[in-house]
Amino acid sequence: MKSISIKGSKRESVGKKDSKALRNAEKVPCVLYGGKEVIHFSVDEMSLKPLIYTPDVHTVSLDLGGDKVFNAIKQDVQYHPVSDAILHIDFYQLHDDKSITMSIPVKLNGSPAGVRAGGLLKITNTRLSVTALPKNLPDVINIDIEKLKIGEKVTVQDIRVEEYKINQPDNIVICQVRMARGAAVAVATEEADEDDE
Repeated sequence: MKSISIKGSKRESVGKKDSKALRNAEKVPCVLYGGKEVIHFSVDEMSLKPLIYTPDVHTVSLDLGGDKVFNAIKQDVQYHPVSDAILHIDFYQLHDDKSITMSIPVKLNGSPAGVRAGGLLKITNTRLSVTALPKNLPDVINIDIEKLKIGEKVTVQDIRVEEYKINQPDNIVICQVRMARGAAVAVATEEADEDDE
């Protein structure tokens, strides 16, 4: 999984007044959970853009000064209701021996045979919940849909692997190729004509 490095500074005080002062200085108050102790820190707002404004999933190397760099994931982001400015971020510390659950984007590869034959591709799920050890978490879930014909679909059961667990049920549809409405009408008309003969 891709990793982004972010530098931050530990916070001495954590009240509302302190948080407001940080935001005025274009810094974002953050909290790191999952370790022996909860760590309060702040980062420059600009340094968060590659992490926040992307559909991709990243782990984060947090350098908060000192000897240790914390490996973490973004867990929760709070935005200002009007300006959409980032108000606060919760991070969760990763441990090599502890599984975590994340929402991973689905990437469909190829042009389905059914679409080339006049069908329509319907995408039902663009992200899936995955549980795995940090080293086994995928950046994306790649699905080859080149051979998908009209009437065929890809379900969660079709893409299960050993490296990680997909948390949705087997019968959940990710994508399917449907007959185009115009083609369906044409088939229905032909069948009606045959009945009249």
